[in-house]
Amino acid sequence: MQPSIYVGLSSQLALERRMETLARNVANMNTTGYRAEEIKFSTFLSKKGADAVNYASEGESFISRTQGGIEKTGNPLDVAVEGDGWFAINTPAGTVYTRDGRFSMSAQGQLMSTAGHPVLDAGGAPMQLDPEGGPPVIARDGMIWQGNQQVGAIGLFAVDPAAKLQRYDNSGIIPDRAATPILDFVNNGVRQGYVEGSNVNPIREMTKLIMVTRTFESAANAIDKGEKSVDNAIRTLGEPTS
Repeated sequence: MQPSIYVGLSSQLALERRMETLARNVANMNTTGYRAEEIKFSTFLSKKGADAVNYASEGESFISRTQGGIEKTGNPLDVAVEGDGWFAINTPAGTVYTRDGRFSMSAQGQLMSTAGHPVLDAGGAPMQLDPEGGPPVIARDGMIWQGNQQVGAIGLFAVDPAAKLQRYDNSGIIPDRAATPILDFVNNGVRQGYVEGSNVNPIREMTKLIMVTRTFESAANAIDKGEKSVDNAIRTLGEPTS
């Protein structure tokens, strides 16, 4: 089989994976705190005799850390991150980090995520509020006050830029390196009464989806032409010579 056919097939595999990520991003463009999934494409070199043939790889996926838009809700338990920090929640999979700050308070006063997981402070302990203390006031550094009493501080954590991120549910991530508490709130902090939306740009993602679909069709046509050329060559070589 001609190398061009294998090149076309490798291209289709890469494009199919890209379409899956684009479709997932579009489906979650309204998901609070969602981080878009991107793919790094590359080629690997295959040498067949003296001729080098470049094949497209399926690419390496990564989660974009670009900040999403911040929307005001007025809910005292809604908190948005300003800067590069992440909230920490305790899940069955261990500590998960998220930018989804739509919190709630249980009947026992525990601060919970939307999925019902405990929100952690900077020391990694669950946050405990006073269920009878009234609406909390949350400062930029995460300190929580109810009335004149400080009841805790929401933890804000820095994830190493070089860490590889694994997605947990839609808005959570699990890094392959330990996150560290943020203690400097000049460039990082939280804003009460706001939530951060998805960082997906729907127009850009839909445009990419159209482009990838057209490229996939072009690759299919290239494969078809390559197969026809092989068939023609076989028929030509099989014809008797006079």
